[in-house]
Amino acid sequence: MLKRLFILLLCVALVPRVTAADLPDLGDVAASELSPLSERRLGERIMREIRFRDPAYLDDLEIESYVNRLGRRLVAAGSDPDRGFDFFVIRDPTLNAFALPGGFIGVHTGLILAAESESELASVLGHEIAHVTQRHIAQLVGRQSQSSMLMLASLLVAILAARSNSEVSEAAIAAGQAGAIQSQLGYSRSFEREADRLGLQTLENAGFDVRGMPSFFERLQRASRLYENNAPSYLRTHPLTGERIADMENRVGQMRYRQVPDSPDFGYVRAKLRASSNAPLDAVREMESVVAKSDGDAAARYGLARALLRANRLDEADRLVAALRRDAATSPFVEALAAELRLARRDPAAAVEILDAARARFPEYPSLRYALIDAQLAAGRAGEAAAAARSALVDRSDDSRLWAFVARAEAARGKRAAQHRAQAEVYALRGSLPAAIEQLEIARRAGDGDFYELSAIDARMRELKAEEREQRRDERDGQGR
Repeated sequence: MLKRLFILLLCVALVPRVTAADLPDLGDVAASELSPLSERRLGERIMREIRFRDPAYLDDLEIESYVNRLGRRLVAAGSDPDRGFDFFVIRDPTLNAFALPGGFIGVHTGLILAAESESELASVLGHEIAHVTQRHIAQLVGRQSQSSMLMLASLLVAILAARSNSEVSEAAIAAGQAGAIQSQLGYSRSFEREADRLGLQTLENAGFDVRGMPSFFERLQRASRLYENNAPSYLRTHPLTGERIADMENRVGQMRYRQVPDSPDFGYVRAKLRASSNAPLDAVREMESVVAKSDGDAAARYGLARALLRANRLDEADRLVAALRRDAATSPFVEALAAELRLARRDPAAAVEILDAARARFPEYPSLRYALIDAQLAAGRAGEAAAAARSALVDRSDDSRLWAFVARAEAARGKRAAQHRAQAEVYALRGSLPAAIEQLEIARRAGDGDFYELSAIDARMRELKAEEREQRRDERDGQGR
């Protein structure tokens, strides 16, 4: 690992430093060598590493779906509503959010918890969306050669790998290089002002309180003064000045005043993060304190019930959830938790019943569909689970979670060819082409596939082998440079 990391870091060290003086004029994207397609592919490569190899990636569909709903509401109100965006969450207490090439936007859990209103959180997402739609990332690195871009991706991959490595020396090397690359990719003041202006307009168009942007950035600036050299991560890559805040406040003063209540989901997401951020007993004590100060807030009680579930205090959690379902407005978060409690009680049939009803009431929440498939598998209803997962794959064929459900369901049904064919897709989406090809070979030899399934397996195997050959050729070409 150390040798590989050293080679990657050495490659990136050879990339010329990017400074504001070297940048094309604002908006001069035509000078960039990084095409939108290349930018998207680079982002997909980095995202694959984050999603499947970085332990800090928060694999929680409820929270990720909420951030995506919030983000897409902003995108729809922005300057490029048809552009594809993907939002994801990193389990990290620092105040940070960042945009990757190709429209991938990450948010730290610390930032979500620090936001005092949904409009504040939306303001940060709107700012990051503007960096993407204006192609600021492409302009920052666009004059590098394509091979240098791949080296940059490799560095990011190495840093992610080192974060979870127990050898302190490797982590130290990665951290030092990460700081260097951050300083190279820090946005210029011109880019920041443009992102502020467009972010504010998007915030207003999407129906949020525009005061959320200056208020949140002011708190970030105060934190930077308190901690001096240990400024919030967001400020190290998004240089903040009093002039920028004053400009935001002036613009907000000319906009229509609007008082916007937070959505219930905002409270539930924050409560879920709080309930899972400490050891179970510590989380229970913290959430008990929050409930005591909240005057019976539903989200706070939900968070306490989640913490009690983690601490295996099922009776208390059951009573809280039953009261929430009886007294509070119906929420997909509460219904999902009620189903989890039934699974913890080893009553999957009841969990299926709860989730069936919740899916009918909240069809726009994909987390309920996934929870239902999982409960169907636990209840021994593998045929229904397989059908539901395959139906969802029609619109989300690149979702490895769904393919994993199909593999589990087909294994439960004793259909080995279908099981290994689905598992091959899981590995392919994770970037493990040799493992995917091996799964297809196992599927071919399983002996229970019909003519059509075997033909599909053969066709997919040819595709993956061609992709593997192309990948190896690209790697050889990159080493040759």
